[in-house]
Amino acid sequence: MAKPGLLAMVVTALALVVAALALVVAMVAKHARAEADDPGKVDAWFNGLSHADRKTTRLHFYFHDTLSGRNPTAVRVAEATMTDKSPTGFGVVNMIDDPLTEGPEPESPLVGRAQGFYGSVGLESVALHMNMNLVFTTPEYNGSTLSILGHNPALETYREMPIVGGTGIFRLASGVVTAKTSFLNLTTGDAVVEYKVIALHY
Repeated sequence: MAKPGLLAMVVTALALVVAALALVVAMVAKHARAEADDPGKVDAWFNGLSHADRKTTRLHFYFHDTLSGRNPTAVRVAEATMTDKSPTGFGVVNMIDDPLTEGPEPESPLVGRAQGFYGSVGLESVALHMNMNLVFTTPEYNGSTLSILGHNPALETYREMPIVGGTGIFRLASGVVTAKTSFLNLTTGDAVVEYKVIALHY
């Protein structure tokens, strides 16, 4: 049977270890927290990782989400009974096949398409749930995809969304996409969004 003094020392030592671990976890969490206000911080965070055999690919393009006109690339496929009365459009779901281009202009060279859907999930603030594949068509990445699944607070200056997978060149991909709105028509909902991709893959 352990002596009371020895038991107290053991308990104190364990408490110190737990406190130290909690401090380390808090520091790591603070460092790894989404720095959506500055894509440069996201880039620096990735540069500090040890990737072993993984490759890092950085991409930059523009996402054109067009709901209006004769040739929309995003269409409403579902809504809630309250959607039209909601200030945030809560409950609406749009299916997309949006072009991805080198520059913000519609006639800029095509690099791929964003295919999937997004829905309005915020009751009090504009927030989208994004579920889409970035399907690339350029010779270097033709047919390869990156899968995006995450939260998009669409009216904030910078947003950060996770890459949860990929195919082809981007097999077993992970990483981060940062988004910044380049153009937004509040009447039609049409938008052009600048995307910066940092993808880790094999």
